[in-house]
Amino acid sequence: MKVEIDSFSGAKIYPGRGTLFVRGDSKIFRFQNSKSSSLFKQRKNPRRIAWTVLYRKSHKKGITEEVSKKRSRKSVKTQRAIVGASLDFIKERRSIKPEIRKAKRDEKIKADKEKKKADKAARKAEKAKLAGASGSKVSKQQAKGAFQKVAATSR
Repeated sequence: MKVEIDSFSGAKIYPGRGTLFVRGDSKIFRFQNSKSSSLFKQRKNPRRIAWTVLYRKSHKKGITEEVSKKRSRKSVKTQRAIVGASLDFIKERRSIKPEIRKAKRDEKIKADKEKKKADKAARKAEKAKLAGASGSKVSKQQAKGAFQKVAATSR
């Protein structure tokens, strides 16, 4: 007794059961019932239909024999130097206590603020010097060389 297998569902087809479908390219498909035949002809994917063997295999259903624990490799963490910082420098920075780190940060911010203030004062002094040298006030348009208005004369 030869038992065939359904081309769509993967079910067993016993002698005297099922239908045979021969495609134009002479490929033979066997179906156990009209349900699997219809779904095949609708071009349904058997991996997405829950009751087919292919679905059960792809979703790991009913496999109880092969329960072997998978070995997981522990990843070993290594530290490497990056561009602009050696490994020693990185380790040194990491070992600094948070209080010291905060103090250094505050100090740097303070120094930056003072530098910014000094730059602003220097710019202001330079601007005042330029304004004092030219004497009369000149608008932006005049400074760019715009045409001066001529006073109207009466006839």
